[in-house]
Amino acid sequence: MTDPDPTIREIYVQPGESHLVSEPAVLRTVLGSCVGVTFLVPRLGIGALCHPMMPESPTGQSAKLSARAGRRYVDFAIREMARRLDGLGATRAEAVVKLFGGNDVLTVDKRNVQPTIGHQNSEAARRVLAEEGFTVAASRLGGDHGVHISFETVHGAVLLRRLDGGAAGALRKASRASHRAPHRR
Repeated sequence: MTDPDPTIREIYVQPGESHLVSEPAVLRTVLGSCVGVTFLVPRLGIGALCHPMMPESPTGQSAKLSARAGRRYVDFAIREMARRLDGLGATRAEAVVKLFGGNDVLTVDKRNVQPTIGHQNSEAARRVLAEEGFTVAASRLGGDHGVHISFETVHGAVLLRRLDGGAAGALRKASRASHRAPHRR
């Protein structure tokens, strides 16, 4: 395994943010129920990552939202990135799109028939990408653990690392361990 190139900039994309670069970079984020959508346009050397948190912007409010507020929503974030790519001369057919996240990281009552936020985010992303004319080249959606993704914009690789359950997992482990510990007075 080779060491990472220290000259390539690393950018952490927070929930509700989108980031577009035209130079080599590694775009990173952690996803739970949110989705991460990567875009790569090799001809133009452009890479982007959107990290929306909720499926759809409020009805009738999309046009009134600032870009910063709108990027929290799957539909707004994807459509805004599509317009930005259009403005840079990219075509939908040449954009390599990958989709991640949409996990169910919170305990869900299995009797509840309503779709989880992770499922709603995944479905919204698939629908809006198709409506905008993008083809999804790869995806990893669903599951019960968060994921860390690293998107390398030089060649488009997305490295995915499953998280072990974070604080909830650590709490479960600590709880089990405390039951085994000898009681002292």
